[in-house]
Amino acid sequence: MLPAITADKLTKRFGDFTAVNQITFEVKKGEIFGFLGANGAGKTTAIRMLNGLSRPTAGKAQVAGFDVYRQTEKIKRRIGYMSQKFSLYEDLTVRENIQFYGGIYGLPLAEIRRQMKQLVAGLGMEPYARNLVKSLPLGWRQKLAFSISIMHNPEIVFLDEPTGGVDPITRRQFWEMIYKAANEGMTVFVTTHYMDEAEYCNRVSIMADGRIAALDTPHALKEQFHATSMNDVFLNLTRPGRQAS
Repeated sequence: MLPAITADKLTKRFGDFTAVNQITFEVKKGEIFGFLGANGAGKTTAIRMLNGLSRPTAGKAQVAGFDVYRQTEKIKRRIGYMSQKFSLYEDLTVRENIQFYGGIYGLPLAEIRRQMKQLVAGLGMEPYARNLVKSLPLGWRQKLAFSISIMHNPEIVFLDEPTGGVDPITRRQFWEMIYKAANEGMTVFVTTHYMDEAEYCNRVSIMADGRIAALDTPHALKEQFHATSMNDVFLNLTRPGRQAS
């Protein structure tokens, strides 16, 4: 089976600054792949190259079998994307957001209506479906954004720090939604700076200074670094002097 995502020495430079430095990895189909690292480690830049929003400076990559240089429109039709900073229109209602994105994804009106009913009911948001999104608690907005990002049943969904700022209970509920999507065969590529979320992934890579410092299962990484938690693994990889050694 071909990988869902491949990257070979993928690089992005902004002038003299290298944001992503020759990263190489594969993501299996149906896998929950964690892309971890501190803020500024290069996670968002990498995800933007993979989903066709930013052209790489060097290296190679394929997403859903398509080249990130020449076939970005084909990639976009096969992926979902939940941005770190922007996912929903806050001045539209819940229903209007669903209808808008359903149209962007090219879904027929009857399918949009079916999805709207199912999505709103599944999130328990029936009483708030006509409320503006900006009036909803952050956790609800994030769960709604994720549900909308996969309403067209993409092969791969990219989630860029989807649980940032939400409480621990909502974070766990969000990950239950991710598990459900993966169990249905969707590949999930998720970036986060919460090290405990690595435990929820099949495999994780840890970014540091634009490079992949480690990549394996959470269990294997903890064994490799003699650590009791992924946070200890991260601290080991990013402690002063480590990157220069």
